Amino acid sequence: MKTPLLFLLVLAGLSGLQNTAHASTADAEEFLKKSVGDVVAIAKNTAGSEALASRLRPVLLKTICFDTMTRRAVGPGWRQFDPRQQDEAIRLFTALIIRTYSGKFTPGELPDITYKPATAPAPGRVEVMTTTLYQGSRYEVAYRLEEQGDKGWRITDVVIEGVSMVANYRSQFDACFKAGGADAVLAALTKSDASLRK
Repeated sequence: MKTPLLFLLVLAGLSGLQNTAHASTADAEEFLKKSVGDVVAIAKNTAGSEALASRLRPVLLKTICFDTMTRRAVGPGWRQFDPRQQDEAIRLFTALIIRTYSGKFTPGELPDITYKPATAPAPGRVEVMTTTLYQGSRYEVAYRLEEQGDKGWRITDVVIEGVSMVANYRSQFDACFKAGGADAVLAALTKSDASLRK
């Protein structure tokens, strides 16, 4: 008699976990859609990449976890950055991503985005696949999100056509770090930011 009851309790527990996971996945997906919608709305009404970068900054700061993204982009060398260097790296990397992202938009041309069902590869992590049609080209873009405590969901990586943004930067920063440590990484970030300001 106890075995069927125990089995039902286990099933009920699993069902509860699945419902929680589904709710988390749905929350992350809704967060992403709203964030992307906010970005597109701003891009629609803003001409010029400099002005767009300025207007997008507050939205992207609430959408992307730049601390996590910077730490992972730098890789193992991050542990050898002192607190001042870590803060500077986050500041520079944040500016680089926002300027790079803003520079992708052409005034009057907006992307057509199709969202696919989100998946949860691990607790607290969600991946949302999208197909983006922009300027006549089609791109497969995956957004990786993680729960960040009280901050809720945040994007921690973007994978475009199979290429992870974090991994792509890590290959660059790792080479810089091996050549000259934290100072070399900061110099590369400063140079990249300066080139985008021209």
